[in-house]
Amino acid sequence: MVSRIACVGGGPGGLFFATLIKQAMPDVEVTVFERNRREDTFGFGVVFSDATLAGIHEADPVLLRGLRDHGRHWDRIEVRLNGQRLRCGGNGMAAIHRKTLLSLLQDRAVEVGVDLRFETEVAELSELDGYDLVVAADGANSRIGAELADALAPSAEVATAKFIWFGTSYLFEGLTFVHERSPHGVFAVHGYPISDTISTFIVETDEESWRAAGLDEFDTSQPPGPSDEKTQRYLEKLFAEQIDGHPLLTNNSRWGNFRTRRARSWHHGNVVLLGDAAHTAHFSVGSGTKMAMEDAIALAEALTATPDDVEKALHGYEHVRSPQVAKIQDSARPSLSWWEHFGRYHDAFEPTQFAFHFLSRSIGRGKLARRDPEFVATAEQSWRARHDGHDVLDTPLELDGVRLSGRFLTHDVSLGARVMRLAAPDDEAGLPAVFDEVAVRRPSVLIVHSGTSLTRALLSEQARLVHGVPTLLVEPDADADRAATLVLSGRADAVATEGVGVW
Repeated sequence: MVSRIACVGGGPGGLFFATLIKQAMPDVEVTVFERNRREDTFGFGVVFSDATLAGIHEADPVLLRGLRDHGRHWDRIEVRLNGQRLRCGGNGMAAIHRKTLLSLLQDRAVEVGVDLRFETEVAELSELDGYDLVVAADGANSRIGAELADALAPSAEVATAKFIWFGTSYLFEGLTFVHERSPHGVFAVHGYPISDTISTFIVETDEESWRAAGLDEFDTSQPPGPSDEKTQRYLEKLFAEQIDGHPLLTNNSRWGNFRTRRARSWHHGNVVLLGDAAHTAHFSVGSGTKMAMEDAIALAEALTATPDDVEKALHGYEHVRSPQVAKIQDSARPSLSWWEHFGRYHDAFEPTQFAFHFLSRSIGRGKLARRDPEFVATAEQSWRARHDGHDVLDTPLELDGVRLSGRFLTHDVSLGARVMRLAAPDDEAGLPAVFDEVAVRRPSVLIVHSGTSLTRALLSEQARLVHGVPTLLVEPDADADRAATLVLSGRADAVATEGVGVW
């Protein structure tokens, strides 16, 4: 029977788990060890979609009350480009200041009887001998995870885009994406309100632009605390009109590359990983705080179900959460990839198509239309205005001298001698080689097949946007909605169903 539980890390995930398990098992001694002071917190806001909040609210109302009393809610996403502001509704979300959330979770944990020990660092697992369960909720750079690396087999994929986290006193109406070109390259903002006075302000750019702007001088290896003030001044000037001259606020603000973390196993013996210690997903799709709090619910439920068998409980927790997290990580990859290439899209598309390309990076035209039919109607109207009044899939297309009556091919067609068929790779590591092949051969038309939906789209975009080569994507099980999404977004010129002869 579990009688003593140590939770290493006093972030939202660790605090929420400690609260849930103490409520479910009042006789168990639950201790949270946090190396920072009670009032310390890094970062600004955390955001939750309406669709993900129900389970957290049901487990404990602390977040529900916090969002109601201190948070902000919105329904529309806004994309700003070249002086235009495009909005898409049906995207309910809520956000709260991270410091406020931590304070509420700390108070709730104390209220139910959790022992919180601040400024207490756990250097190694041997210091926790005597505890029946150790929960490692100590973040992406988990010391406990590192100590058990041979057993847990952690891994990390490093994104090429650079990002930095600020706040601002400018209040966005809701989740807002802002894009600006400086003399050095394209920079983009994820902004959203987290209180009545502050918004989160995350900036991304590519490494070339970052270096060209001289923003690579700050020493990110120094201990947490100091912020990159040169970058702060540069971005305040670049985005001054977008935020009405408001200042940027720092809190350990420094550039980094997002790391998507995984582990082959989340537990070993009586030690289990929770939240960022086990997994991460790019912040444009999934809140790490939300994922950690969902981990907390699953772990507490598993332990409550089998309190006399820790090993069974940990297997049950991982069995439930691992596939759910993998699904989020898989859906986050296309979004993360978009941020690695957004400078290309910024230059290639007019604002309406750019916004549609961005919002369709993870979902299709049909789902977007259900959320906001007016937004999709505007994108389609913009297409018709550029293509003599033709609807997307009924727009004629000439490829290598052959005129097609539409953009969705369901019958065999011959396109000419300079057509090139190229298989997309099964992962992104294989893309540079096929990119080089397109650059050398410069076909009249590129037919892209095989690979994954992401690698096919990236290969098609490389041909279209870099080399000016029209493309036809061969999509497994393609339907009209998938074809319209790919064509309307500018990811392909035409789409064919698998099995259609194209040569």
